[in-house]
Amino acid sequence: MEINAELVKKLREKTGVGLMDCKEALKNAAGDMEKAIEYLREKGLAKLQKRMGKVASEGVIASYIHTGAKVGTMVEVNCETDFVANTKEFQEFAKDIAMQITASNPIYVKREDVPEDAKEKEKNIYRRQAIESGKPEKIIDKIADGKMEKFYQEVCLIEQSFIKNQDITVKELLEELIVKMGEKIIVNRFVRFQLGETIEE
Repeated sequence: MEINAELVKKLREKTGVGLMDCKEALKNAAGDMEKAIEYLREKGLAKLQKRMGKVASEGVIASYIHTGAKVGTMVEVNCETDFVANTKEFQEFAKDIAMQITASNPIYVKREDVPEDAKEKEKNIYRRQAIESGKPEKIIDKIADGKMEKFYQEVCLIEQSFIKNQDITVKELLEELIVKMGEKIIVNRFVRFQLGETIEE
């Protein structure tokens, strides 16, 4: 199939990827735009796996205060260079993440941040619930594991559905930005404030 310039241009506008890479992706996908986007995403993430050892010390601290000024968030999002940190796309992503945290109230950034004792405690609750409801012993752990996945989706930021597009997760949104920017990007930490909340010592 011949790939015309208009199709290449459309793909570039959608992804921000270079013209030659867009042309290659469209050839690979036989002109299918969605398949080409997926191809670029996979190729980009594979390339960026090699960069994961890089230091992401640049970035921004973004904030969002909800209407009424009763709840707000500050979040640190890091990248490798100040060039990327100053782009509109990166700045908007950081702002969206601050809004996400304000609205969805996660506790951790990712599941690896959840302490082992908290995981064990949660899983034991789900196991006990399954046993008390009379489920067969052989499927107790499977049920508990399934509920743990839902637990991570609630308490871990990057596993939550993105508030502006429920069809994707925050992790998928982050991966799209990583592919587009060509750098390691991480959500490092956040703090969420709610009026009247007290911090326990």
